[in-house]
Amino acid sequence: MTADSQNTRLVCKKAFAAIKSDGSVITWGDPDSGGDSSLVEDQLQDGVVQVVGNYFAFAAVKSDGSAITWGVIGCGGDCSLVEDRLQEGVVQVVGNTAAFAAVKSDGSVITWGHTGSGGNSSRVEDGLHVVGNAEALAAVKSDGSVTTWGHTGSGGNSSRVEDGLQEGVVQVVGNAEAFAAVKSDGSVITWGGSGSGGDSSDVEDRLQEGVVQVVCNHLAFTAVKSDGSAITWENSEFSGDSSDVEDRLQEGVVQVVGNNSAFAAVKSNGSVITWGDSHEGGDSTLVEDQLQEGVVQVVGNTRAFAAVAAVKSDGSVITWGDSGSGGDSSCDEDRLQEGVVQVIGSRVAFAAVKSDGSVITWGVPSEGGDTFHVQDQLQEGVVQVVGNVYAFAAVKSHC
Repeated sequence: MTADSQNTRLVCKKAFAAIKSDGSVITWGDPDSGGDSSLVEDQLQDGVVQVVGNYFAFAAVKSDGSAITWGVIGCGGDCSLVEDRLQEGVVQVVGNTAAFAAVKSDGSVITWGHTGSGGNSSRVEDGLHVVGNAEALAAVKSDGSVTTWGHTGSGGNSSRVEDGLQEGVVQVVGNAEAFAAVKSDGSVITWGGSGSGGDSSDVEDRLQEGVVQVVCNHLAFTAVKSDGSAITWENSEFSGDSSDVEDRLQEGVVQVVGNNSAFAAVKSNGSVITWGDSHEGGDSTLVEDQLQEGVVQVVGNTRAFAAVAAVKSDGSVITWGDSGSGGDSSCDEDRLQEGVVQVIGSRVAFAAVKSDGSVITWGVPSEGGDTFHVQDQLQEGVVQVVGNVYAFAAVKSHC
């Protein structure tokens, strides 16, 4: 097994799928959610180049451009209604909660799965790129226009901003219930759940130009501008209100990461600023002294953050947020002082890969925070770790 591609090991909510170097696929986990692929086993023996998971199913793209699905039938695991259109030419598959969308080489879009989540796209003719949120999908077309479908209240209906989506869109980001589109002129257009970021009227004047990136958490958005400032909007309970740290977000922001209900911004001087739910990482005062310099990456799970700090190039890790969900790494503190090269979050746990190929985990024991039963196998040779909602999987160099 190799770890050269981001598609080596893919996840859905309760299962894993691994692509091997010979193009075959192995699955495990909850059998009803894609962990059992026996019904399509013959088609997964070779040629698979990509696997994508939604919450309940998987879709595999093969080197001949065909697509194969398995998992919960009504949530994307059964593509029989569009099977004849998935025999060739598929170049991308995107999943949301319970549906899939495939973009073909001719630009056409094919969807299947739960109709209320975007599984029926009869209005969509073509799309260069497809983005999903929980219950809707948006396709960016080659002319820069955007087409949406799925649950109307979650962004499937974009008629309110239709005029602004006719051209120039270069990025679309979805949170649970809304979308935000960045245009080539640096402006931002939002739609979907008004209390979830779909209504950005309160900050509209600041989103007219200069936006280079939009980041989301569960129900809020943050825009990073070319001058290094950051702007957040909607749901205040989910960190849509950054007023307490607004003066510190006026310049120098280079990265923003969101978890369920908080945001963390890394600045060009290596410091970190946080806001949102204080219990889920929005309050980092307990580790504030350690976040003043040297941070090169921040990773979040649902309720906590882990910051990989490069102070003195030591590769140490600092954590904060909900203590039981990985915000407290004191039990592993000695092992997290140096050599960490990657941190991955599941729902309520973290895993750190060190430069010697070993792995350290912390957080809720039953959901990936405890590696006691496989500890001997994680002492060396690990090159990649991937998490789904409830577990982790490690790829080793000798596999």
